[in-house]
Amino acid sequence: MAQHNLILIETLCTHYEIEVSFVDSLYNLGLIEILTVEQTRFIPEEKVGDLEKMIRIHQDLEVNPEGIDVIFNLLKKVDSLQNELADTKSRLRRYKLENQ
Repeated sequence: MAQHNLILIETLCTHYEIEVSFVDSLYNLGLIEILTVEQTRFIPEEKVGDLEKMIRIHQDLEVNPEGIDVIFNLLKKVDSLQNELADTKSRLRRYKLENQ
């Protein structure tokens, strides 16, 4: 992965006014990816959006990292169920067209 696609964790923490320990908690729960290059820790640029969501949940709703883990797991399940429902609707439409 190219260096220019990585964001320094300390820079993110300063920008969003969060503690590095909060980021470490998210990492320990498997919610974010941290890459280490020459003993410096980074987050991939494409993962910053997820981190921003977690920060908003933490700051606006005062949810701890464990709660954020639960929320993100539920959101993944909802997304999966929506995809399954869309697939089922599509198959049902095809079935109706075939049997007309």
